[in-house]
Amino acid sequence: MINKILLDNGVNLLTEDIPHVRSVAVGIWVNVGSRDENEPVAGISHFIEHLMFKGTENRTAKEIAEALDAVGGQLNAFTTKEYTCYYAKVLDEHFELALDILTDMLFNSKFDSADIDRERNVIIEEIKMYEDTPDELVHDVFAGTIWDVHPLGRPIIGYAEVIRDLSRETITDYVGSHYVPGNIVVTVAGNINHAAVAEKISSIFEKRKGSARPRIIELPQPKREITCRSKEIEQVHLCVGAPGLPLDHEQIYVFQLVNTILGGGLSSRLFQEIREQRGLVYSVYSYHSSYHDAGLFCIYAGLSKENLNPALELIFKEIKDIQQNGVTGQELRRAKDQLKGNLLLSLENVNTRMSRLGKSQLYLGKVVPPEEIVLRIEKVTGDEIRKLAMEKLDPNNFALASVGPWDDCKALEEAVSKLL
Repeated sequence: MINKILLDNGVNLLTEDIPHVRSVAVGIWVNVGSRDENEPVAGISHFIEHLMFKGTENRTAKEIAEALDAVGGQLNAFTTKEYTCYYAKVLDEHFELALDILTDMLFNSKFDSADIDRERNVIIEEIKMYEDTPDELVHDVFAGTIWDVHPLGRPIIGYAEVIRDLSRETITDYVGSHYVPGNIVVTVAGNINHAAVAEKISSIFEKRKGSARPRIIELPQPKREITCRSKEIEQVHLCVGAPGLPLDHEQIYVFQLVNTILGGGLSSRLFQEIREQRGLVYSVYSYHSSYHDAGLFCIYAGLSKENLNPALELIFKEIKDIQQNGVTGQELRRAKDQLKGNLLLSLENVNTRMSRLGKSQLYLGKVVPPEEIVLRIEKVTGDEIRKLAMEKLDPNNFALASVGPWDDCKALEEAVSKLL
């Protein structure tokens, strides 16, 4: 059962009691991410996430790391374009310990200057490692290609030159402005008692003050561009795609089914045609990312340079086939069952349930029951699939980004021009 309360200071608490497990997952979600940063501080949200683990007024960094390890628990965090999450998973008997550590980090982190300088170097090394991972880097290059200077087009990790210059004062001011009650959602899922959890969390959070700044939502304006990032590597890493749908769009499940059929698994059209039938790639897949006001659909392929033209031709061919001929009843049935299976199987994990509560509250202001999601998936028709593909997946509007052994973009531009 899911319960929700709103504290007087604006903190949202959502809990889900799962009595048949022995574990509890706790998440503290802060409604700030890389899209909230202006360019001079690009990467600060991710930097702050790292610094939260570097010591508080009550615990050293080592004591934070050891506390949950000692009871077999997990402690971690991640930053996205629109939120930051700190979370822990423990046995139910250690719930209060997990909550104490997370809230200690959130409210009592010291942000010591020496720790900031050390972690600054860690993040710069992380950026270098990311630059050396072209199959990950290309997705940020693609976002920057299609969304240009918009904050959604910038990498979450930031830029080395910015990280080098961020001062302690800038960091603590940013925390003070954004880590406020109105920006915080707390989610707990597992073997818990809602009343007891609500009492404990209320006693910790209700004394905190501060109003959330309204998020400035500026819709990104997509561009049809081609970008080639030159790297001395063996493969070409390619992203092709177009704007998608925001998470609350009425056709979001139609788009998810389009994505599943095109490149959402081993049975998808792109995998079967480009890898299994033609052997042109090792990896090919598609995905759809949704935000508050926008979405991004992308097809990724990792392949040799000489396979670029035939692979692009097959990608465009499969898209046009769905637009003109739709999908078969068997494809649609399989895609629906795949989406439903992924959803329902994921709910057997308390971390997933905890995450579902947090993301649903941040994006929708409510938690949509799994049964309702399944019903909406089941209602999608083949005609809706075809119409949405016609509307959103016009190759003439596609942006392309590539990381690979390029001298310039001429070869890629010529390959695309021949297909349009």
